[in-house]
Amino acid sequence: MLNRTIAPPIHDAVSFTYHLPTLQTTTLQNGIPLYWLQAGVQEVIEVNWVLPAGIWQEDKPSVAQATAALLKSGTSNKTSQQINESFEFYGANLQVSCGNDWVTISLYTLKKHLGKLLPIVLELLTDAVFPEEEFLLYQQNTTQKLLVSLKQCDFVANQKIDAVIFGEEHPYGRYTQKESITSLSRTDIHNHYQRHYQNAPLKIFLSGQVGAEEIKMIDTIFGLSVVHQTAANDLKHTISPHPQKKQFITNDPNGVQGAIRIGKKFINRQHQDFSPMVVLNTVLGGYFGSRLMSNIREEKGFTYGIYSSQIPFKNEGVFMIQTEVGKDVIESALKEIYFEMNRLCEELISEEELLLVKNYLLGNLLGDLDGPFQIMQRWRTLILNGFDEAYFNRNIQTYKTISPKGLKILANRYFNTDDLYEIVVV
Repeated sequence: MLNRTIAPPIHDAVSFTYHLPTLQTTTLQNGIPLYWLQAGVQEVIEVNWVLPAGIWQEDKPSVAQATAALLKSGTSNKTSQQINESFEFYGANLQVSCGNDWVTISLYTLKKHLGKLLPIVLELLTDAVFPEEEFLLYQQNTTQKLLVSLKQCDFVANQKIDAVIFGEEHPYGRYTQKESITSLSRTDIHNHYQRHYQNAPLKIFLSGQVGAEEIKMIDTIFGLSVVHQTAANDLKHTISPHPQKKQFITNDPNGVQGAIRIGKKFINRQHQDFSPMVVLNTVLGGYFGSRLMSNIREEKGFTYGIYSSQIPFKNEGVFMIQTEVGKDVIESALKEIYFEMNRLCEELISEEELLLVKNYLLGNLLGDLDGPFQIMQRWRTLILNGFDEAYFNRNIQTYKTISPKGLKILANRYFNTDDLYEIVVV
């Protein structure tokens, strides 16, 4: 009988064995790959359609985001109201998100309603018409939201840091401007839609309580559509970083807070140092107990939060430190940020601190492996970047075994403060 007066033993997350559940792959009749995972106990399904239709592929600024935002605005047979009501009637949710590289269409629905909703998604992917009134309303609303956002120092700082790292003409440095929205036409959106939605190398990801019936359903509906493979991901763009590494921008003369962004072009998942850098970044500013948080929030009281992150895109990556502080402590906060980066270059991390970080990373990973949607999200990241389960296993091994000496070597390799761009917006 269980003795509840005795606490159970505590095990570090580094001692656990991690296994990524097996993913199934099916090829539809027309060659579209379908990746599916049967897991979970609830009668709920998530379907993701992923297309290389993001900002990287656009030939005119803001057209990729506009196309994604207006995808549900109407087809030849349905208005935007009818489309939205169709999903609401079945208690389902359809989201369209546009990133730098990919556009993802995500459907969440009860299993029993899947067959009613898949034809509508197919209609959006093949027969969206982008009605004039919906397009004009989008231009008006997006312009108004942008003008409001431009008054916020953190929004402006986020725009500027990417632009100085990559150049304003590069997809990863390009940011939305009023002129790029107002100069768009429906023809621009139709052209982007035709090239990168109707003629895209689509991938479908299905997870939840799925089986043979759902697989057949998707093949019947999507497997008969015409598919044209394009070379969208082979596009090349030139990086043109700004010659000035440090910029101070006055956005609001009466502002009392400053947004700090420090960053550089960085490695992405394809680089062998990416996984060990995840550990080092976590030490610096990747979680609430990080060096930056302990120093600048807890000790100095300069901010409510400060974080560092490595952001991987398909073709490049970014390393970023971001925070907002009082106008009067901007210089002090910058000094402490660089101090913590230099300290990682000069001193070995203690084994105790490193174990805490490893347990944090691996503990979060346990949460990511709990539930079919989270598991599929991890699989989707692997597949879109050209990896398999071996990459996942190597990452686990890296998190478990990396040493303080190894992290110090990485810090000296990547934390050269002379390489960093610094944007301060008040």
